[in-house]
Amino acid sequence: MKKSLLRSMVLGALAAGVFAFAPQADAAVQVNPIPNLPADFIKGADVSMLPELEACGGKFYDMDGTQMDELAIMKKYGINWIRLRIWNNPAHENGGGYTTAERALAMTKRAHALGMKVLIDFHYSDFWADPGKQWAPKAWEKDDAKKVQQDVYDYTKKVLGDFKAAGALPEMVQVGNEITNGMIWPLGKLPSADNGKTLASFVESGLKAVHDTDAGIKTMIHIDKGGDNAASRAFYDQLINTNGVKDFDIIGLSYYPFWHGTMQQMQANINDLSSRYGKDVVIVETAFGYTNENFDETKNPYDAQAERVGGFRSTVQGQATGLRTVMQSLANVPGGKGIGMFYWEPDWYAVPGAGAFKDKGDEWDNLVMFDNSGKALESWKVFTDVSDQSLPTIAPKFKEADGVTAEAGVGAAVQLPKTTRVTYTDDHAEDIAIDWETPAPVFDAVGTYTVKGTVTVDGEKHPVKASVKVVKKNNLIKNGDFESAKTLDGWTIDGDKVLDVVTKGGDALGTSAMHYWSDKAFQFKVSRTFTGLKDGKYTLAVSTQGGGGQTKYQLFATTGGATQTADIQDTKWNEWHTFTIQDIEVKDGTCTVGVTMEAAPGTWGSLDEFEFYRQE
Repeated sequence: MKKSLLRSMVLGALAAGVFAFAPQADAAVQVNPIPNLPADFIKGADVSMLPELEACGGKFYDMDGTQMDELAIMKKYGINWIRLRIWNNPAHENGGGYTTAERALAMTKRAHALGMKVLIDFHYSDFWADPGKQWAPKAWEKDDAKKVQQDVYDYTKKVLGDFKAAGALPEMVQVGNEITNGMIWPLGKLPSADNGKTLASFVESGLKAVHDTDAGIKTMIHIDKGGDNAASRAFYDQLINTNGVKDFDIIGLSYYPFWHGTMQQMQANINDLSSRYGKDVVIVETAFGYTNENFDETKNPYDAQAERVGGFRSTVQGQATGLRTVMQSLANVPGGKGIGMFYWEPDWYAVPGAGAFKDKGDEWDNLVMFDNSGKALESWKVFTDVSDQSLPTIAPKFKEADGVTAEAGVGAAVQLPKTTRVTYTDDHAEDIAIDWETPAPVFDAVGTYTVKGTVTVDGEKHPVKASVKVVKKNNLIKNGDFESAKTLDGWTIDGDKVLDVVTKGGDALGTSAMHYWSDKAFQFKVSRTFTGLKDGKYTLAVSTQGGGGQTKYQLFATTGGATQTADIQDTKWNEWHTFTIQDIEVKDGTCTVGVTMEAAPGTWGSLDEFEFYRQE
């Protein structure tokens, strides 16, 4: 039997739901081709960690188990560009040392030998640079803005001059990495009193150095706001329209669906930016999890919650489908201005010693495209299959609907979830409305109950069940978990406007949470007032995560003219703690509960799972 025929039969069986996907089985991954995808569409990968992985003993294998050079594996499956980070002097006290200009040059030569093109990513920092940290290289720390302009030019020109002398000029250069909040802090930080003029001068210096080296090198300005059109517009309007930085070719965006919004939001953003500024657009960073497993002692940012927010199952098929969807979105940009994408570090599996920081493990090991032994996943086929017009196009079908849970007090109406996650045969997932047999059931005894409902997909009804836990505790705070409303409805907010609802994995215990951040010092009080309460003792609780450092951060309850408080202290991102006030004595039927905060610029975090209930 011919392989093409076998593949068609397998894909047909998958579409019909005859059998389930197997992550590593032959022909397990189904990818629909993208009509008229240009032959020169960028199918890239950031592989800056590869020299470090190899130095630490990492090895790579093709799907059949044959050991190969990783770049050769990527080339085999359609990768035509690589991206390489460069740090100024990465001899950092916390680790690093691996993204040097010398290593980038050696990697460029390797890529060119395989016929790949290269994007060089100047961080203009000695270590990791992203929206949360853009610290000036130590060699430039004491320089004023005018001197830093020259520093940027001289450094960029020197590095690219070395590449040119070696006959290995990159085809593209980005000036700065995720510079949404500026670069080369503190001088180039955004927002700024000069409306970004200083930052613009640094960017222009970098661009001039690239153009003076070789006018044929394409240039990119890169931010992280893939699904946030308002923030993207604000940045590029200031850079281009206010400060006149126009001499670059490509708008680069990071887009991780578990951090940066939905695919629909990303599509709308790239369509608008390309039209608004007349530039090509590249998704220069993206990634999708193939599992929720963590392979070392270092916590990963991608987990089951991130999977839910992202909209693709943590499977090899889900990873492939996510990547295809990104490429399709770019292909949809009018005028052919969505010219390609780069996967961020598809090779960074958990090789001992190759961590992001000294003596730390790998935070990225479940977002790669190799298993934890270095064997290529079937999802690599997405890069060839999207361009193979001989493959069949198979519409995804209903696969399964998630069951849901709810909790209520005895005698209280159960607030059932309005939607559930439905997974399709290509392992993408959507939230679909549930039609409950009993929309707001009431149970008179403690216990666990089942409520039936259905979801309708492609005109067919499919069963859904809710497991309802009925307890003596009756949480009086509605919209305390922000799951149903996904707004701050019901809450009174006094003070600075720094609160919103976030749906980013790690920033919420469920799918949503109350979130705060500001680049300025701020204070707020968020509260709810209850009247007509039955006299007695009550408990108040909240779960929080964040960077910490507040000058005041308290859970409070005020009743009868007296206030009880509990200090809140956060430790790090996605490390959740619960804070409680017990024995709140209500005698007049009224109580106000909530959180107060006073914080320095840049303070961030989340509040979730508020509870206020009468102690029985």
